[in-house]
Amino acid sequence: MLVVLIVLAVFIAWGWLTYPGIGHVLYDLIMALEARLYRLRKITVPISEMTVSTWQGGPCEPSGSILMLHGYSGDKELWLRVARHFVGDYRVVVIDLPGHGETGFKAGSGYDIPTQARRVIELLDACGLDKVHVIGNSMGGYLAAWLAATSPERVLSLALLAPSGVSSPQPSDMDRQLAAGHNPSLVHSRKDFISFYAMTMASPPWVPGVVMAALGERYVQRREELAQIFADFSASPPMEPRLADIRAPSLLLWGRQDRVIDVSSVPVWSKGIADLRVETWDGVGHLPMVEKPAETAALYHEFLKKLGQ
Repeated sequence: MLVVLIVLAVFIAWGWLTYPGIGHVLYDLIMALEARLYRLRKITVPISEMTVSTWQGGPCEPSGSILMLHGYSGDKELWLRVARHFVGDYRVVVIDLPGHGETGFKAGSGYDIPTQARRVIELLDACGLDKVHVIGNSMGGYLAAWLAATSPERVLSLALLAPSGVSSPQPSDMDRQLAAGHNPSLVHSRKDFISFYAMTMASPPWVPGVVMAALGERYVQRREELAQIFADFSASPPMEPRLADIRAPSLLLWGRQDRVIDVSSVPVWSKGIADLRVETWDGVGHLPMVEKPAETAALYHEFLKKLGQ
């Protein structure tokens, strides 16, 4: 009986320890298969400090190109189901921002918005892209707005999905936790990750438990790296003084159930950007491109077509 219990305990321990490993393999395989199905190729692009991992697809001509930027702690995979709708008509470049995904993290490199913007310009040059339509979510929206304000000659249009970078008149759930000294994105366990994940979306897509375990483990392993990235980008210059410098036609999309950045930020952006279309969606949280990818793509496609692009 004792031997049976020992064997059972070892089996349970082995299953618990290897469970996330299975999830890592499954997640990476699914993402690779989706990218291939959507006609996106993984291309690494060297810039001065590092090599940036990207998904790229669509016509080879550099005109009519779209650059997609994910948010803090995310990666390029978050855009796959939106990118699929554009590869037939546009050259699409989806990047893992430095410090994220397969681009990787280097301590002390600097992850503030102006530094990241300089790297993005280098990447555009390396890809032979003079001007691009830029769409960004959260920190990626902050970065996209910064590019539009400081390098207007490179930005054809700007689309922002729940961007950070300006003050929120009403605090979000995340704001309240940060004010209390707790950053919910710096997780110590799978349970912590589940709580943070639930905060990011109002209607998340179904994800197998084994993949959730793997994603949680990745967050735990990256906790110190994410802490530095968060500190750097949070200390970046605010966008408010630069909003008037954004001349590109712009789109702002926000979910009314956003718990990460409160929807009350919408009037701040609206007051600052002259040519801005605003859409707010019920039942959507902080990641519209993940929660409603087809609808997000349709809205963005309509926005570009009205520009004659």
